[in-house]
Amino acid sequence: MSIWFEPVTFEKIEQLQQGIDGQGTLMTTLDIKITVIGEDSLTATMPAGPNIHQPFGLVHGGASIALAETVASYAANFAVDQRHYYCVGQEINANHLKASRTGVLTAVTQPIHLGKRSSVWEILIQNSAGQLCCVSRMTAAVVKRQTTKIKNP
Repeated sequence: MSIWFEPVTFEKIEQLQQGIDGQGTLMTTLDIKITVIGEDSLTATMPAGPNIHQPFGLVHGGASIALAETVASYAANFAVDQRHYYCVGQEINANHLKASRTGVLTAVTQPIHLGKRSSVWEILIQNSAGQLCCVSRMTAAVVKRQTTKIKNP
C-alpha cells in the first residue's frame, strides 16, 4: 500500500526541481535526480565528481547531507496533502561510513514515523560498488498552509 497522498510522477518531480521561479534548485546544481518511486520509498542519485569534493578529493559530507535531505524532503511532501500542508526539514544527522571519490551515490529513503505534525525519515546512501557510505535521519515538520482571511471593511 502506497504512503503517498496522491500519485507521484516524474513530471511532478521535474516541475519541483525547477523551483518556483523556474531558475532551478540545489537539485539542479548538484545534479540530484529522483530515479525510483516506490510504494513507501524514494530513491535519488548524485554524481560523485570533483564539484562535490572536499580539499582531499573525497565527497564532501555536506554534499551527502544535501542528497539525503533532498530525497527525504521530497518524500515527506509527497506523503501529505499539499493543498493544506507542506513539509520542511527540521533536523538532520548523518554518519559518514565510507569515503567516495567517483561514481554515483544512491540514496534511498523510507519513513520511520508519519505523524500529523512531523515525519521522520531514514536515508541510506550507497556508492557505485553498493557499499553503504552514509546513514542519515531527517525529521520534517508538517506545516499547515496559511489561508488568507479577508476582513469586512
